[in-house]
Amino acid sequence: MNYCEKIRYNIYTTEKADFEEMVDKLLAQLPQNEQIFRLAFFGMPDDNEQYVSRRVMLREKVRKYYGNHEPVLSYVSQPPLNGGLILEAHTYTPDEGDHITYKHIGTFPYVVLVNGSGRFLFAGGFHGDVINFGIEQQSKEVFKLVSELLRKEGFPINSIIRQWNYIEQITKFDGEDQHYQIFNNARSDYYAMTIWENGYPAATGIGANLGGILVDLDAAVFSNPDCYATPIDNKLQVAAHAYSEGVLEPAHSKKTTPKFERAKSMTFGEREVIYISGTAAIRGEESLLGVGLERQLHITMENIAELIGEAKLKMLRVYLKEKSFFEEAERLLNAYELNIPISYMWADVCRDELLIEIEGIAVL
Repeated sequence: MNYCEKIRYNIYTTEKADFEEMVDKLLAQLPQNEQIFRLAFFGMPDDNEQYVSRRVMLREKVRKYYGNHEPVLSYVSQPPLNGGLILEAHTYTPDEGDHITYKHIGTFPYVVLVNGSGRFLFAGGFHGDVINFGIEQQSKEVFKLVSELLRKEGFPINSIIRQWNYIEQITKFDGEDQHYQIFNNARSDYYAMTIWENGYPAATGIGANLGGILVDLDAAVFSNPDCYATPIDNKLQVAAHAYSEGVLEPAHSKKTTPKFERAKSMTFGEREVIYISGTAAIRGEESLLGVGLERQLHITMENIAELIGEAKLKMLRVYLKEKSFFEEAERLLNAYELNIPISYMWADVCRDELLIEIEGIAVL
């Protein structure tokens, strides 16, 4: 089987209940005949102390459940809108050509897959000290962890294919310094350690109500000439890493651009998996203002269609600025008749005027 057939992305939901009960119900839904590479839980803690304690409890439960095959684990503080707790699972069905190793760096589990196409790294849940440090220090801690892992496993920095960046109160300012820009500056400093000849990763930079800085990533080093990664641009938008200073906020008087591509594909012979970055109603580099949720959603889906071409969507995550947008957004997306797993979260988008952001995965 081709990699694109073996990798799967699914979303599991449960009704609102006690947190531990919801976790048990979600874990019980996971497939028993597939390798679990990544588990990302989306929930709503009361404060950062509860966020940390729930993260510890999740880790203990997952370790008990999977033992020496512990998958990457993330707990994202984003209130789910179509469930009490949401679980996104990335799973894999191996064959005799696949070698899978479950490892740890410190307390963080990660997975390495080696096959005839190359080496693949699934990692994340990386966080700093959310209780005692601010966004800048946490960002530096996270990229130090990323650096240590990539170096340990022999993955160059520019082998990162997909990155998820969750930023507490993303548009908030600490004095004159915006949280998102603080993070972007730290990311730019780290990424400047290498040359990105084949484009930056696909990425999402999205708000979380709590939880400080949290980063997940996938990386790949290919060994087969028929397998490679390709950055994907959108002719309707300016590349995020080429934004002008006029659309950026300051942090320590620096305005480095968000270093990501609109999408990035991995090709395996005649098949292709496409990682769609967090996408919103932006044309050129300007947000569509005053047009309402329906128009922003349709423009966002047009941008996604531009990125994926003939590929078929397999999963979407929808981030909504207001809880009250959920029913309308669900109705509008249902009209597309996608018949795929979709999760809806209440989260701030990186610009105050943007009402919705959507990310996803497609396969050709």
